[in-house]
Amino acid sequence: MYLILRSIAAIFAMTLVLAATPARAADPPAFTAAQLDQMLAPIALFPDALLSQVLMATTYPSQVGQAADWAFANRELKGDDAVKAVQDKSWDPSVQSLVAFPQVLAMLGEKPEWVRDLGDAFLAQPGAVMDSVQFLRSKARAAGNLSSNEQQIVTVEAAPPAPQTIVVNAPPPPTQIIVIAPAQPQAIFVPIFNPLFIFGPWWHPLFPPFFVPPPVRWGFGWSVVGSAIWWGTAIGVRNALWGGVNWNTRNVNINVNQWNNINVNNRITSNDRNVNWNHNPGNRQGMPYRDASTRNRIQQNSFGGREDYRGREDQRAQARAALSDRVGAENLNRDALRDIDRNQIPQRLPAGSGATMQDRAANIDRNQAQNRAANVDRSQIQDRAGNIDRGQVPSRPANIDRSQAQNRAANVDRSQIQDRAGNIDRGQVPSRPANIDRSQAQNRADAANRAQLQNRNEGAARNNRDNALRGADNGGQARQQIDRGAASQAAAQRRARQ
Repeated sequence: MYLILRSIAAIFAMTLVLAATPARAADPPAFTAAQLDQMLAPIALFPDALLSQVLMATTYPSQVGQAADWAFANRELKGDDAVKAVQDKSWDPSVQSLVAFPQVLAMLGEKPEWVRDLGDAFLAQPGAVMDSVQFLRSKARAAGNLSSNEQQIVTVEAAPPAPQTIVVNAPPPPTQIIVIAPAQPQAIFVPIFNPLFIFGPWWHPLFPPFFVPPPVRWGFGWSVVGSAIWWGTAIGVRNALWGGVNWNTRNVNINVNQWNNINVNNRITSNDRNVNWNHNPGNRQGMPYRDASTRNRIQQNSFGGREDYRGREDQRAQARAALSDRVGAENLNRDALRDIDRNQIPQRLPAGSGATMQDRAANIDRNQAQNRAANVDRSQIQDRAGNIDRGQVPSRPANIDRSQAQNRAANVDRSQIQDRAGNIDRGQVPSRPANIDRSQAQNRADAANRAQLQNRNEGAARNNRDNALRGADNGGQARQQIDRGAASQAAAQRRARQ
């Protein structure tokens, strides 16, 4: 029943095309479901991330051809190493990413017209393209040719709710979503298969699928027998696979972290983990769009619709050029503001006149503000500083009579101190500890009232704190302590010289 409905929808769409008005005759009709199934069959079973990057890249068909030539000339490179090797190319990052997968570029390079149709379909009918992918996957799964294995993980999810607006000539949306992901995130297998067998009996006799295997000259040595899939060898990647599919919106997106890790010269500034992809017409290289509707939509969105995908330098340059001739507060160019003739700005409007804040700011007489600053008598400020007698400041320390402090230290008779020490009978000193009855000393210590000792220690600590602070507000005592210190230093210096 579903196949009958798709066929009826295709016939109805062709009927509408034939009945189109002459004004629209210049534009080709939209791709039918049969045409979409035909062109998407060779890539519908790619992992979601790789599929998304292929769809992005095909919107730049001439660059895809250049990338295919480069990949053939550099067949020894693949994965992240190949992508890093083309960072100096002017290709779109989606095109650069495909050099990591030479099997894919080998296929795309063989049919340039297929690449162009695929990109045009994705630009004009992204929802229909995604629906066709899901339909093809359901056919392969029903034929027993799509399941999880060592190369991939296949999961089936419930489809999002159908849109409120239903297009009469469009096939019904899929009832389930089939997601394909690599079995190992950093080991990518590219499935090569013959659509004539993988999907079962083909349902569009007028639009049979085509098989685009990698040419023999690439040296892959692939082999597809019957309905089998040739997986080849795994391609190791860490960041080259940054695309994704949002099946709810039926569009593609970008993993910002992986994108920035590999596209170091074209980073995305965003706080979101994933951002929507937007087509960059600058990388189209003059290739015309298929219809006027797509061309007008892309040109309309090219100025402000690519903030999450590409840098904004071109947009900023255009904005600066547009604002460079404005005058006053409307001019955002600082260099241009320096050259404004301020006499053109009207007088400031008084508060309460009903004028807006912008009007009042635009009418400020800046010449008056400059005159106020110019009328300040700066000589008075300088005179105040000039009248200070700075000679008096350094003379204060010089007036201290330091000789008195030195004389006091010099008059100390140190010989008496030495004589006292010399007259001590040192032989009596060791005998004193020996004559002590230690048992009595121990008894005395045991009999001591330790509570009293603790009270004495606390009292002594308070006295010491009081003594340490005593005289802090007495200038005379402080002077004496300074003199004693100076004398001690002078005496120490003399002893060192002796």
